[in-house]
Amino acid sequence: MLFRLLSTSVSVGQCMSSACSLIATNVNLKIGTHQILSDVCLNVSAGKVMGVLGPNGAGKTSLLKMLSGQLASHHSISWNNKALTDYDPMSLAKQIAVVNQLNESVFALDLYQIVRMGLLPHKSLLSRQTREDDKSISDAISRVGLDNKVKQSFNSLSGGEQQRGLIARALVQKAALIVLDEPVNHLDIYYQHQVLKLLRDLAHKLNITVIMSLHDLNLAANYCDHLCLLDQGKMVEQGTHEQVLTSQRLEQVFRTPCQIRHKTNNSAFRVDFYPPDEVETDLTSVTGNSNL
Repeated sequence: MLFRLLSTSVSVGQCMSSACSLIATNVNLKIGTHQILSDVCLNVSAGKVMGVLGPNGAGKTSLLKMLSGQLASHHSISWNNKALTDYDPMSLAKQIAVVNQLNESVFALDLYQIVRMGLLPHKSLLSRQTREDDKSISDAISRVGLDNKVKQSFNSLSGGEQQRGLIARALVQKAALIVLDEPVNHLDIYYQHQVLKLLRDLAHKLNITVIMSLHDLNLAANYCDHLCLLDQGKMVEQGTHEQVLTSQRLEQVFRTPCQIRHKTNNSAFRVDFYPPDEVETDLTSVTGNSNL
């Protein structure tokens, strides 16, 4: 296993001891004459992982920016029973961590320096780093399984290691809500599963809320507690993967024939898409195996 969850707790935002939730009510975003989001409603509880799904241009990134306070929500989104627009920037940074796609401008730093950036919302310009800060950084790096990479340049780490380093930075930030835009889009299969498993374990064991956009519907079904499916800026459906990922709904949204499969031996869930002009083959009749 590439990471471990320590028995000692990492202190996170003030709402971790209560039933915090992120609530979005009739979220709208319009740029010029173009309606980006229309009347989107969500309620995500603490300790849960929500996956935001949809085709390109559906509004996923715009919604994440609004949920994290990067775009004005006009009092339509609240965190910990307080509208995001009522938080000052520093207070919001203590509550919400944003993990965007990798930025090459930070690659000259080593892993420790990247993770240490999580202290910035909690420090004044002249503040010194304390022993508690040192422990917070060390614990976060251990949680994501990078103890042996502390002084290694961020640029030399693999894509999966870099992503885990950014998650460690969010832990040092003591964020109660972590928002990630396509966190595994650039990773190979092995690291996709490792990073998503890490996020799910952190959410469930540290009571952190995780919201992320994903392209792979099967990864979303395996690692998210709650899904929301967007299309042309509108909420199509939200709920568990069984409720959201139906063949009829997915064919309408992605405009591609699909099939939902359940493996009878382990109840695994899988979505398969097919080229629109291809006649689907009954795999059972070809292989004689109904457990494909």
